Amino acid sequence: MKAVCFEQVRCVGLHELDDPVIEDPRDAIVRVTMAGLCGSDLHPFFGREIGIEAGTVMGHEFVGEVVAIGSEVSTIKVGDRVCAPFTTNCGECFYCRAGLTSRCEKGQLFGWREAGNGLHGAQAERIRVPLADGTLMPIPPGISDETALLLGDNLSTAFYAAEMAEIRRDGVYAVVGCGTVGLLAIAAAIRMGAPHIVAIDPSESRLDMAKHLGAETFADPEEATSAIGDLTEGRGADAVMELVGLPAAQKLAYKLIRPGGTLSVIGCHCGDRFAFAPSDAYDKNLTYRTGRCPARHYMSVIAPSLLDAPIDLSWCVTHRFAIDRARDAYDVFSNRKDGCIKAVFDLQ
Repeated sequence: MKAVCFEQVRCVGLHELDDPVIEDPRDAIVRVTMAGLCGSDLHPFFGREIGIEAGTVMGHEFVGEVVAIGSEVSTIKVGDRVCAPFTTNCGECFYCRAGLTSRCEKGQLFGWREAGNGLHGAQAERIRVPLADGTLMPIPPGISDETALLLGDNLSTAFYAAEMAEIRRDGVYAVVGCGTVGLLAIAAAIRMGAPHIVAIDPSESRLDMAKHLGAETFADPEEATSAIGDLTEGRGADAVMELVGLPAAQKLAYKLIRPGGTLSVIGCHCGDRFAFAPSDAYDKNLTYRTGRCPARHYMSVIAPSLLDAPIDLSWCVTHRFAIDRARDAYDVFSNRKDGCIKAVFDLQ
């Protein structure tokens, strides 16, 4: 099969690999029809996260058709159209039962292999899915491939960010970083009733989309700070959703938040220290909420709500690539070329 593999920092390549096979009776094999490129893929790509071994199939967002199942798989059948979160989930452990599926005791991240252990990813023609009953979700009729792909990561993470921000109908909120998840977080917060959202990002095209979704937008952090002050009599935002994962973004989020406010941090911080001190958090009575989204839990919650009250997500996937154009896809997505918001590999 064809697969997009990590080769070295800033370099992926198209490889020909053996098709995956059933290794455990709880496995399923999925023929991938669409695979996403995610901001999290850029952490190893740019070398911000280290340890991934060369030859690892990249990616953790996919939609596809089940083509084989192990003998102990009971809720998924061959022919099912399915999507998945970015981690495997047993569905049975303490954390899965509590809804914190991202901390499943048996969970593994798709697209990360280190020292010979781990799972290959989804940017390939086929993928092996361990713990298939707990991991895979049959896609309800009426949900498009694009929406199902987003459910597995970006859309679930956006709703998680908005829920951690505790959106109220009388609040003022800030979004730092208007990549795919940041834009979806704006949409989620508005769906939850947020009346005022201030979005900050250096990209003109991303700000245009944030404005289209209903946010007040700024490229200049100082102007955003002033605008939030005007909206809150100088207090600061009630909550800030930070979706970048870099020290400058964390520092800005702290600056924007009011005393007693909440930082909802989805950006994956790879550094070993905060951009502000514990005493700074103390001085603002700050609530800091962060962590990997329990996407499998949110998938089951969000999918039915989308059928009852759809969200327009047609703007999200802006670029489509054949898998043979892997390097072009990573170049466009990682460098935000041509107004790229979300890029996918079409493998139909």
